[in-house]
Amino acid sequence: MNRLLSRKAFKAFFKLHEACCLTSTQYFLKPPRVLVNKAQYISEDRPEFPGSKSEFVHKLKFLWPEKMEGIPVYRVMNRKGEIVDPSEDPGLSKETVIKMYKDMTMLNTMDRILYESQRQGRISFYMTNFGEEGTHIGSAAALNPKDLIFGQYREAGVLMWRGFTLDQFMNQCYGSSEDLGKGRQMPVHYGSKDLHFVTISSPLATQMPQASGAAYGFKRAQNGLCVVCYFGEGAASEGDAHAALNFAATLECPVIFFCRNNGYAISTPTRDQYRGDGIASRGFGYGMVTARVDGNDIFAVYKVTKAAREICIQENRPVLIEAMTYRIGHHSTSDDSSAYRSVDEVSHWNKEDTPIARLRLYMINKGWWNDDAEKEWKRDSKKKVMEAFANAEGRKKPNPEMMFTDVYKEIPKHIQKQMDQMKQHVHAYKDHYPLDSYQKMG
Repeated sequence: MNRLLSRKAFKAFFKLHEACCLTSTQYFLKPPRVLVNKAQYISEDRPEFPGSKSEFVHKLKFLWPEKMEGIPVYRVMNRKGEIVDPSEDPGLSKETVIKMYKDMTMLNTMDRILYESQRQGRISFYMTNFGEEGTHIGSAAALNPKDLIFGQYREAGVLMWRGFTLDQFMNQCYGSSEDLGKGRQMPVHYGSKDLHFVTISSPLATQMPQASGAAYGFKRAQNGLCVVCYFGEGAASEGDAHAALNFAATLECPVIFFCRNNGYAISTPTRDQYRGDGIASRGFGYGMVTARVDGNDIFAVYKVTKAAREICIQENRPVLIEAMTYRIGHHSTSDDSSAYRSVDEVSHWNKEDTPIARLRLYMINKGWWNDDAEKEWKRDSKKKVMEAFANAEGRKKPNPEMMFTDVYKEIPKHIQKQMDQMKQHVHAYKDHYPLDSYQKMG
């Protein structure tokens, strides 16, 4: 067996050996070396190292990332609102497209009013969604309403598409007595059990491993649903992101990891965050199905999310989507983006490529929208937002006793003691507290 064989002799021998060993793999014989010429041999075997999917090579070659082609960006509609390839048109109805447009513009109007409200000291904090509306509405429209959502903090459009009302948005930001969270969260930390949207928390990436765990539960329940986890490219630098992606891939969980790559995280340009080809390039390292999409193209976002959901449900495996977009607004009311990017750069994106402008052009081209409809909708949407704004601002704050409830089924003695001390203190110094603005304590 150690002697060298010709190719013909080797093939004949190996065929006979394979026939003799069909039921006994432990005796499987690796093919011997084949004589090519007097000075050179090649090996017919492949690497068998665990986790390797490659072949042996005999010339040293490093992989230089800057010399490799970038991951392509999927697009359906160009900046003029034209469908580039008719076969990729999602074929959405007029009613659906107009709802998409109205939700994106309503979100814009709400953002402007609440941003100014914070600047006037009426609320403590706010985050706008300018420039990223297409990632919200396009993805939300492609999901089952019962799919579970884990948001980061800039996904208000997903909730709006699912039916979260203007009153609910305003009540949460104002922490009114009608707030679903009973005033316990800071503004823009929305949540809705009825709409299958897990309450947002401030720390980056905490929702990612939670999403993997929920998706594993969905897999075991075989309920035909998936989990969708939104996060920014900045959150992808957190350790929780690695844990979440790795667990989801190895446990084969039906979860869509939707990355909004808006270019700047909170204040750090992507060039200072990482050296690889965006976030999509990491998907391959975790063994995940991956796609990159034009986040300013609502139709492309819709199609890629819909296809990703099918993969999750049909194959029980995670999918990573990287939506390439641009954050036009400041990161939050605590940020001044002019400190790390030019006003001209922001102005360019705002004028040349936004998901709202692109969809408006599409609707005009189809004859579904015009200047009169635009003026009427702007007037109507602003009126609705202002009414919800006034209603929320006029409502009382929740009963202060609620600070001590909803953690235990029955309030423990030490918590009850704290509540009693608080009530005694407030009663003794009631002239120093705006009690008229709060619901009356018992």
